[in-house]
Amino acid sequence: MLADWKGKPLAFTLSGGQEADITEAPTLIARAEQADAVVADKGYDADALIELLHNQGTEAVIPPRSNRVAPRRYSKRLYKARNLIERLFRRLKEFRRIATRYEKLDRHFAAIIMLACVCVWIT
Repeated sequence: MLADWKGKPLAFTLSGGQEADITEAPTLIARAEQADAVVADKGYDADALIELLHNQGTEAVIPPRSNRVAPRRYSKRLYKARNLIERLFRRLKEFRRIATRYEKLDRHFAAIIMLACVCVWIT
């Protein structure tokens, strides 16, 4: 999920439950070309992703994993904004169909997510 600085949804992709979220990160980052910074958790700390963001001129606000040999620096002040995406997920999961995933087909589930995103946008 990609959200703006107000916590409003901008874009999302669906992936399998067995896949790591970072596999979809380049797709979402391509949609956020004008972003000044990308805030994400430690699960997105990969050299390839950091380099992709750097090449776009976007600041990577991603804390380094504990097993990094040379930890990177990041803005702890900006990292506090990560709660916006967590609160967005909480708001989306208020829609029972999303929280329990009643839809079997991806396109139906994506349609329900889009509908819920519209509701988030208008409130």
